[in-house]
Amino acid sequence: MKHLFIVNPVCGKGISYERCSDGIVKTMEEMGITDYEIHVTTAPRDGYEYAKKEVEKGEHIRVYACGGDGTLYEVVNACACHENAEVAAFPLGSGNDFIRIFGDKKDLRNVADHVNGTVMDFDLIKCGDQYAINQCSMGVDAEVCAKQADFKKLPLLSGEAAYTAALLYCFIGRMKSRFTIQIDDEEPFTSDVLFCVAGNSRWYGGGYMAAPKALTYDGLLDFIIVKKDCLRIKLLTLIDPYKKGQHLGWDRTIFKRGKKIHITSEKPAAMNVDGETDYVTECTFEIVEKGIKFVVPACSDFMERVKNNNV
Repeated sequence: MKHLFIVNPVCGKGISYERCSDGIVKTMEEMGITDYEIHVTTAPRDGYEYAKKEVEKGEHIRVYACGGDGTLYEVVNACACHENAEVAAFPLGSGNDFIRIFGDKKDLRNVADHVNGTVMDFDLIKCGDQYAINQCSMGVDAEVCAKQADFKKLPLLSGEAAYTAALLYCFIGRMKSRFTIQIDDEEPFTSDVLFCVAGNSRWYGGGYMAAPKALTYDGLLDFIIVKKDCLRIKLLTLIDPYKKGQHLGWDRTIFKRGKKIHITSEKPAAMNVDGETDYVTECTFEIVEKGIKFVVPACSDFMERVKNNNV
Protein backbone atom coordinates (compact mmCIF):
# COMPACT_ATOMS: atom_id res chain seq x y z
CA MET A 1 0.00 0.00 0.00
CA LYS A 2 1.20 3.48 -0.86
CA HIS A 3 1.03 6.22 1.77
CA LEU A 4 0.42 9.67 0.29
CA PHE A 5 0.63 12.68 2.60
CA ILE A 6 -1.11 15.81 1.28
CA VAL A 7 0.34 18.65 3.37
CA ASN A 8 -1.05 22.19 3.45
CA PRO A 9 1.93 24.39 4.41
CA VAL A 10 -0.15 27.44 5.36
CA CYS A 11 -2.79 25.65 7.41
CA GLY A 12 -3.02 26.83 11.00
CA LYS A 13 -1.01 29.88 9.86
CA GLY A 14 1.87 27.53 8.97
CA ILE A 15 2.89 26.79 12.56
CA SER A 16 2.79 22.97 12.38
CA TYR A 17 3.96 22.33 8.83
CA GLU A 18 7.67 21.70 9.48
CA ARG A 19 6.96 19.50 12.52
CA CYS A 20 4.47 17.46 10.49
CA SER A 21 6.86 16.86 7.58
CA ASP A 22 9.72 15.92 9.90
CA GLY A 23 7.42 13.58 11.80
CA ILE A 24 6.31 11.84 8.62
CA VAL A 25 9.85 11.11 7.45
CA LYS A 26 10.98 9.96 10.89
CA THR A 27 7.95 7.70 11.37
CA MET A 28 8.22 6.10 7.94
CA GLU A 29 11.90 5.36 8.53
CA GLU A 30 11.23 3.89 11.98
CA MET A 31 8.41 1.70 10.64
CA GLY A 32 10.44 0.56 7.64
CA ILE A 33 7.91 1.93 5.15
CA THR A 34 9.46 3.03 1.87
CA ASP A 35 6.38 3.37 -0.33
CA TYR A 36 5.34 6.85 0.73
CA GLU A 37 5.26 10.36 -0.68
CA ILE A 38 4.82 13.85 0.74
CA HIS A 39 3.06 16.32 -1.52
CA VAL A 40 3.08 19.93 -0.31
CA THR A 41 0.19 21.88 -1.82
CA THR A 42 0.84 25.14 -3.64
CA ALA A 43 -2.67 26.37 -4.46
CA PRO A 44 -6.37 25.67 -3.82
CA ARG A 45 -7.46 22.32 -5.33
CA ASP A 46 -3.84 21.24 -5.77
CA GLY A 47 -4.32 18.58 -3.09
CA TYR A 48 -7.48 17.34 -4.78
CA GLU A 49 -5.91 17.15 -8.24
CA TYR A 50 -2.76 15.39 -7.04
CA ALA A 51 -4.56 12.89 -4.82
CA LYS A 52 -7.16 12.13 -7.50
CA LYS A 53 -4.43 11.38 -10.04
CA GLU A 54 -2.79 8.92 -7.63
CA VAL A 55 -6.07 7.31 -6.55
CA GLU A 56 -7.19 6.73 -10.13
CA LYS A 57 -4.13 4.59 -10.79
CA GLY A 58 -6.17 1.90 -9.04
CA GLU A 59 -3.52 0.75 -6.58
CA HIS A 60 -4.19 0.42 -2.85
CA ILE A 61 -3.47 3.84 -1.38
CA ARG A 62 -3.96 5.68 1.88
CA VAL A 63 -4.19 9.47 1.55
CA TYR A 64 -3.45 11.54 4.64
CA ALA A 65 -5.03 15.01 4.75
CA CYS A 66 -2.42 16.97 6.72
CA GLY A 67 -4.11 20.30 7.31
CA GLY A 68 -7.53 21.57 8.26
CA ASP A 69 -11.07 20.90 7.15
CA GLY A 70 -10.35 22.41 3.71
CA THR A 71 -7.53 19.95 3.10
CA LEU A 72 -9.75 17.09 4.25
CA TYR A 73 -12.49 18.27 1.88
CA GLU A 74 -10.09 18.04 -1.08
CA VAL A 75 -8.80 14.60 -0.11
CA VAL A 76 -12.31 13.25 0.52
CA ASN A 77 -13.47 14.42 -2.90
CA ALA A 78 -10.46 12.79 -4.53
CA CYS A 79 -11.08 9.46 -2.77
CA ALA A 80 -14.89 9.31 -2.59
CA CYS A 81 -16.42 6.05 -3.85
CA HIS A 82 -13.01 4.53 -4.69
CA GLU A 83 -12.61 1.08 -3.12
CA ASN A 84 -8.82 1.23 -3.41
CA ALA A 85 -8.49 4.46 -1.42
CA GLU A 86 -8.43 5.15 2.31
CA VAL A 87 -8.46 8.57 3.98
CA ALA A 88 -6.76 9.68 7.18
CA ALA A 89 -6.87 13.16 8.73
CA PHE A 90 -3.77 14.57 10.44
CA PRO A 91 -4.96 17.78 12.17
CA LEU A 92 -2.96 20.94 11.53
CA GLY A 93 -5.83 23.43 11.16
CA SER A 94 -7.50 25.83 13.55
CA GLY A 95 -10.82 23.98 13.43
CA ASN A 96 -10.47 20.35 12.31
CA ASP A 97 -14.12 19.85 13.17
CA PHE A 98 -14.69 16.45 11.64
CA ILE A 99 -12.01 14.62 13.62
CA ARG A 100 -13.46 15.82 16.93
CA ILE A 101 -15.36 12.51 16.90
CA PHE A 102 -12.00 10.82 17.52
CA GLY A 103 -10.92 13.06 20.40
CA ASP A 104 -8.90 16.21 21.04
CA LYS A 105 -6.90 17.13 17.95
CA LYS A 106 -3.80 17.71 20.08
CA ASP A 107 -3.85 14.00 20.88
CA LEU A 108 -4.14 13.04 17.20
CA ARG A 109 -0.82 14.42 15.96
CA ASN A 110 1.23 11.25 16.10
CA VAL A 111 1.82 10.02 12.55
CA ALA A 112 2.17 6.40 13.67
CA ASP A 113 -1.34 6.44 15.14
CA HIS A 114 -2.73 7.15 11.68
CA VAL A 115 -0.50 4.60 9.96
CA ASN A 116 -1.61 1.97 12.51
CA GLY A 117 -5.25 3.07 12.54
CA THR A 118 -8.37 0.99 11.86
CA VAL A 119 -10.23 1.45 8.57
CA MET A 120 -13.99 1.94 8.84
CA ASP A 121 -16.66 2.59 6.20
CA PHE A 122 -18.14 6.06 6.65
CA ASP A 123 -21.06 7.69 4.87
CA LEU A 124 -20.78 10.82 2.75
CA ILE A 125 -23.11 13.63 1.73
CA LYS A 126 -23.48 14.29 -2.00
CA CYS A 127 -24.37 17.73 -3.30
CA GLY A 128 -24.20 17.99 -7.07
CA ASP A 129 -20.69 16.89 -7.98
CA GLN A 130 -19.28 17.61 -4.50
CA TYR A 131 -18.94 15.33 -1.49
CA ALA A 132 -18.94 16.30 2.18
CA ILE A 133 -17.93 14.04 5.05
CA ASN A 134 -19.06 16.38 7.81
CA GLN A 135 -21.98 18.75 7.20
CA CYS A 136 -23.84 20.66 4.51
CA SER A 137 -26.17 23.57 5.15
CA MET A 138 -28.08 26.54 3.83
CA GLY A 139 -29.02 29.73 5.63
CA VAL A 140 -27.29 32.12 7.97
CA ASP A 141 -24.74 29.53 9.12
CA ALA A 142 -23.61 29.16 5.51
CA GLU A 143 -23.36 32.95 5.29
CA VAL A 144 -21.23 32.84 8.44
CA CYS A 145 -19.07 30.08 6.96
CA ALA A 146 -18.32 32.25 3.95
CA LYS A 147 -17.45 35.23 6.16
CA GLN A 148 -15.38 33.10 8.55
CA ALA A 149 -12.70 32.71 5.90
CA ASP A 150 -12.18 36.48 5.92
CA PHE A 151 -11.93 36.68 9.70
CA LYS A 152 -9.40 33.82 9.82
CA LYS A 153 -6.97 36.07 7.97
CA LEU A 154 -6.88 38.47 10.93
CA PRO A 155 -4.27 38.07 13.71
CA LEU A 156 -5.47 36.16 16.80
CA LEU A 157 -8.66 34.99 15.08
CA SER A 158 -8.92 31.35 14.07
CA GLY A 159 -11.35 28.44 14.32
CA GLU A 160 -14.06 29.06 16.88
CA ALA A 161 -13.14 32.73 17.42
CA ALA A 162 -13.35 33.48 13.69
CA TYR A 163 -16.70 31.69 13.43
CA THR A 164 -18.12 33.63 16.39
CA ALA A 165 -16.89 36.92 14.93
CA ALA A 166 -18.49 36.06 11.58
CA LEU A 167 -21.71 35.08 13.34
CA LEU A 168 -21.92 38.43 15.10
CA TYR A 169 -21.11 40.23 11.84
CA CYS A 170 -23.92 38.43 10.03
CA PHE A 171 -26.24 39.14 12.94
CA ILE A 172 -26.71 42.69 11.68
CA GLY A 173 -27.29 41.50 8.12
CA ARG A 174 -29.46 38.78 6.67
CA MET A 175 -30.73 36.57 9.47
CA LYS A 176 -33.41 34.60 7.71
CA SER A 177 -34.21 32.90 4.43
CA ARG A 178 -37.52 31.67 3.08
CA PHE A 179 -37.04 28.06 2.06
CA THR A 180 -39.24 25.33 0.68
CA ILE A 181 -37.94 22.08 2.14
CA GLN A 182 -38.64 18.45 1.31
CA ILE A 183 -37.19 15.55 3.32
CA ASP A 184 -37.21 12.24 1.44
CA ASP A 185 -40.75 11.72 0.06
CA GLU A 186 -42.51 13.80 2.69
CA GLU A 187 -44.77 16.73 1.82
CA PRO A 188 -42.72 19.91 1.15
CA PHE A 189 -43.22 22.86 3.49
CA THR A 190 -42.29 26.54 3.26
CA SER A 191 -41.01 28.57 6.19
CA ASP A 192 -38.80 31.45 7.28
CA VAL A 193 -35.62 29.66 8.33
CA LEU A 194 -32.46 30.65 10.16
CA PHE A 195 -30.61 27.64 8.85
CA CYS A 196 -31.01 24.08 7.63
CA VAL A 197 -28.24 21.55 8.34
CA ALA A 198 -27.67 18.09 6.90
CA GLY A 199 -25.27 16.45 9.34
CA ASN A 200 -23.18 13.33 8.83
CA SER A 201 -21.05 14.26 11.84
CA ARG A 202 -21.49 16.69 14.72
CA TRP A 203 -19.34 19.81 14.75
CA TYR A 204 -18.55 22.70 12.44
CA GLY A 205 -17.40 26.31 12.69
CA GLY A 206 -14.52 25.50 15.04
CA GLY A 207 -16.55 23.68 17.69
CA TYR A 208 -20.25 24.43 17.19
CA MET A 209 -22.25 21.23 17.70
CA ALA A 210 -24.84 21.72 14.98
CA ALA A 211 -25.81 18.02 14.70
CA PRO A 212 -25.25 16.60 18.20
CA LYS A 213 -26.67 13.14 17.47
CA ALA A 214 -25.23 12.52 14.00
CA LEU A 215 -23.35 9.29 13.30
CA THR A 216 -20.93 8.84 10.44
CA TYR A 217 -21.84 5.23 9.74
CA ASP A 218 -25.60 4.76 10.28
CA GLY A 219 -26.75 5.29 6.68
CA LEU A 220 -28.80 8.36 7.66
CA LEU A 221 -28.35 12.13 7.71
CA ASP A 222 -29.48 14.28 10.61
CA PHE A 223 -31.59 17.20 9.37
CA ILE A 224 -31.81 20.18 11.71
CA ILE A 225 -34.03 23.08 10.64
CA VAL A 226 -34.26 26.13 12.91
CA LYS A 227 -37.11 28.50 12.09
CA LYS A 228 -36.85 32.27 12.34
CA ASP A 229 -39.68 33.16 14.74
CA CYS A 230 -38.20 35.67 17.19
CA LEU A 231 -36.49 39.06 17.35
CA ARG A 232 -32.76 39.48 16.74
CA ILE A 233 -32.10 40.38 20.36
CA LYS A 234 -33.54 37.01 21.40
CA LEU A 235 -31.31 35.23 18.90
CA LEU A 236 -28.21 36.50 20.70
CA THR A 237 -29.17 34.46 23.75
CA LEU A 238 -29.42 31.32 21.63
CA ILE A 239 -25.83 31.30 20.33
CA ASP A 240 -24.25 29.59 23.34
CA PRO A 241 -26.89 26.83 23.67
CA TYR A 242 -26.60 26.26 19.92
CA LYS A 243 -22.82 25.93 20.22
CA LYS A 244 -23.29 23.30 22.94
CA GLY A 245 -25.79 21.30 20.85
CA GLN A 246 -28.78 22.15 23.03
CA HIS A 247 -31.02 23.38 20.20
CA LEU A 248 -32.76 20.14 19.21
CA GLY A 249 -35.38 20.63 21.92
CA TRP A 250 -36.34 24.17 20.90
CA ASP A 251 -39.93 24.70 19.74
CA ARG A 252 -38.52 26.41 16.65
CA THR A 253 -36.35 23.38 15.73
CA ILE A 254 -37.32 20.55 13.40
CA PHE A 255 -35.11 17.49 13.83
CA LYS A 256 -35.48 14.48 11.54
CA ARG A 257 -33.32 11.72 10.11
CA GLY A 258 -33.47 10.68 6.48
CA LYS A 259 -31.67 10.03 3.22
CA LYS A 260 -32.19 13.23 1.28
CA ILE A 261 -33.24 16.84 1.67
CA HIS A 262 -34.16 19.24 -1.13
CA ILE A 263 -34.12 22.99 -0.43
CA THR A 264 -35.48 25.72 -2.68
CA SER A 265 -34.94 29.41 -1.93
CA GLU A 266 -36.96 32.38 -3.16
CA LYS A 267 -33.68 34.21 -3.85
CA PRO A 268 -30.02 33.18 -3.93
CA ALA A 269 -28.92 31.92 -0.50
CA ALA A 270 -25.61 30.71 0.87
CA MET A 271 -24.89 26.98 0.62
CA ASN A 272 -22.12 25.32 2.60
CA VAL A 273 -20.52 21.98 1.66
CA ASP A 274 -17.89 21.21 4.31
CA GLY A 275 -16.75 24.82 4.33
CA GLU A 276 -16.95 25.40 0.58
CA THR A 277 -19.62 28.02 -0.06
CA ASP A 278 -21.70 29.17 -3.00
CA TYR A 279 -24.98 31.02 -3.60
CA VAL A 280 -27.83 28.99 -5.08
CA THR A 281 -31.61 28.97 -5.35
CA GLU A 282 -31.93 25.22 -4.84
CA CYS A 283 -29.86 22.24 -3.82
CA THR A 284 -30.10 18.63 -2.71
CA PHE A 285 -28.08 16.99 0.05
CA GLU A 286 -28.25 13.18 0.00
CA ILE A 287 -26.55 10.29 1.74
CA VAL A 288 -23.95 8.10 0.06
CA GLU A 289 -23.86 5.06 2.31
CA LYS A 290 -20.36 3.72 2.99
CA GLY A 291 -19.01 6.18 0.46
CA ILE A 292 -15.50 6.35 1.87
CA LYS A 293 -12.98 4.26 3.82
CA PHE A 294 -11.74 6.31 6.76
CA VAL A 295 -8.86 5.63 9.14
CA VAL A 296 -9.67 5.82 12.85
CA PRO A 297 -6.41 6.72 14.65
CA ALA A 298 -4.99 3.97 16.87
CA CYS A 299 -4.91 6.32 19.87
CA SER A 300 -8.66 7.01 19.71
CA ASP A 301 -11.31 5.11 21.68
CA PHE A 302 -13.82 5.68 18.85
CA MET A 303 -13.98 2.02 17.79
CA GLU A 304 -14.62 0.94 21.37
CA ARG A 305 -17.38 3.53 21.69
CA VAL A 306 -18.94 2.29 18.45
CA LYS A 307 -18.82 -1.27 19.75
CA ASN A 308 -20.55 -0.20 22.97
CA ASN A 309 -23.05 2.07 21.19
CA ASN A 310 -21.65 4.99 23.14
CA VAL A 311 -20.49 7.35 20.40
